[in-house]
Amino acid sequence: MSDAEHLQIESNGIRLHAVTQGEGPAVLFCHGFPGLWHSWRHQLPVVADAGYRAIALDMRGYGRSDRPTEASEYGNQTIVADLTGVLDALGEDRAVLVGHDFGAQAAWAAALHARERVRGLVSIAVPYGVGFARRKPKDSKDQARPSGTRGRKPSETYAEIAKDHFLHLHYFQERGHAEAELGANPRLFLKRIYWALSARGNLLDFKNFPSKGTGYLDVLAEPSEPLPWPWLSEKDLDYLVAEYMRTGPETAFIGGLNSYRAMDVNWAQDPDYGTSPIEQPALFICGEKDPVLQIITPKTLETMPNRVPDLRGVQLVPHAGHFAQQEQPEAVNQSLLRFLATLD
Repeated sequence: MSDAEHLQIESNGIRLHAVTQGEGPAVLFCHGFPGLWHSWRHQLPVVADAGYRAIALDMRGYGRSDRPTEASEYGNQTIVADLTGVLDALGEDRAVLVGHDFGAQAAWAAALHARERVRGLVSIAVPYGVGFARRKPKDSKDQARPSGTRGRKPSETYAEIAKDHFLHLHYFQERGHAEAELGANPRLFLKRIYWALSARGNLLDFKNFPSKGTGYLDVLAEPSEPLPWPWLSEKDLDYLVAEYMRTGPETAFIGGLNSYRAMDVNWAQDPDYGTSPIEQPALFICGEKDPVLQIITPKTLETMPNRVPDLRGVQLVPHAGHFAQQEQPEAVNQSLLRFLATLD
């Protein structure tokens, strides 16, 4: 992408790294964990060639962007302020948001809390209003709560599940252990997690391990085939490792880890997320073999139109896992361009 421009943007009190390409209506790409702006390398030139200004960020806590160390600085409203600040700095009144994983959560939150700035959104892998498929305590109210009441904190739910087996969402809650384990083995972690979340991986094997004495690398299997894979090269992995390690091992993965820890922040400060309707046009894309589909309840997708009245499609991408935009970029690009065309 020789014509792409790398920028450092002052937004919401921090500096964010952005990559822009093309001219036209803005399309803002938000990655998740473990991603970077690089996660959208197959989308940026295609969207730019179609007549749009494609903008991909290193989100707060990642890559060449600043990395605040407190989980309280990763709540939905803070991330939304990051995104609107980027649009302000680039002179864009509105944008279509395209998000993956935690970036999809950011896109939904922006559509909810900054409605006038979001023309539409595409969510990859994260439905709006997630219900988790799991065994619940009889008194659990955390997925369907009566009006005016609150369920348990997410961290409490994770701790309950972790009584049965290892759960990374629980393991990540206490600061220090994950930082030390993953920061000491960044290449091994990134290679294993990208494989585990792909169409050929088995992320949910973590259920076979006890919580006590188990680290995340213990539950992530070594890939059954060496790099390069059809969708990820040694060069791609080299870039990911170098960018994550820019600030050293202690903060290498702080953006993703703090996003998990901020679930309690959002529970306390953003009760409307996932329940209040999203008014903008939206598209949901997910790999057919994304483990997310095994974690959520079937009703999550069935009932999403109730929460997103202008949901213009639910598209499951064959031969793709969690990283659909990288594993099957042509299919995702076609769906993305079709959706963008409906907004023009």
